[in-house]
Amino acid sequence: MGVKDFYQKHHYKLFWIPIILILISLISLGIGYLTNGEIIQRDVSLKGGISANLITNQNIDIKELEEFLSSKLDAEVSVRSLVEFTTREQSGLIIETSSLDSERLREALKDKIDFEDDKISIEEVGPSLGVAFFKQMITALLVAFLLMAIVVFVMFRSVAPSLAVVLAAFGDMIVTLAILRLIGFELSITSIAGFLLVIGYSIDTDMLLTSRVLKRRGEGSVMDRIFGAFKTGITMTLTTLVALIVAYFITNSSVLKGIFTIIIVALIVDLFMTWLMNTSILIMYCKKKGIL
Repeated sequence: MGVKDFYQKHHYKLFWIPIILILISLISLGIGYLTNGEIIQRDVSLKGGISANLITNQNIDIKELEEFLSSKLDAEVSVRSLVEFTTREQSGLIIETSSLDSERLREALKDKIDFEDDKISIEEVGPSLGVAFFKQMITALLVAFLLMAIVVFVMFRSVAPSLAVVLAAFGDMIVTLAILRLIGFELSITSIAGFLLVIGYSIDTDMLLTSRVLKRRGEGSVMDRIFGAFKTGITMTLTTLVALIVAYFITNSSVLKGIFTIIIVALIVDLFMTWLMNTSILIMYCKKKGIL
């Protein structure tokens, strides 16, 4: 039995794999909200606090510095190191804390690290401003998702195929959020760029698949058109993944690393949402409508 025959025979069973992933992700995000009051962790740009960038080539023990600053500031502290791509040597530190006392942070750092004042930049975000940024981020994502859904319905003018595309995009967002939560990823104000790109990428292959199946009926059977779309779609996804993974390891910017992480996870999730769930819905729709 070939892959095409196997998929045609077992597509209904495969359909439940992404559905189960969505349900598990919703449960995971719900547990996160009930235990921590938020579905995923936010950094200081979205909940308030201090973010400091320190330029130093000293060899710093990150864990030791985190514990020292936490005890000094009596607040939650996160420390990340920046390294040069070519030498892999430490070039700086990013310190984030829920404390709002920047002078106290500066003094605590000087107790452990020798640096000049011009080597550190400190940004403060008040709690109310962080919450406002977070609400605006959610609003922007909801509006983008709504506009995407409207465009899909206008394009296909049929409920089932359009809902399949929208459901796949929804699954991409939910499962990606759940995975990011499990790996300890913190949302930042720049994360909105990553999630807006996720909405675009998530419907890219879905639109390709649905258009091939419904609007090119003279190009072989339904399964022929699906596998034709699969070859194109999987090539697009894999080449993008390779480029993003390389970019992730090359860049020294924490902002870009965060955006790349979101998109990489979402592209992997999209493979399940498009080629297991959306495809199964299309096959069932075509059988019901007698589309060949």
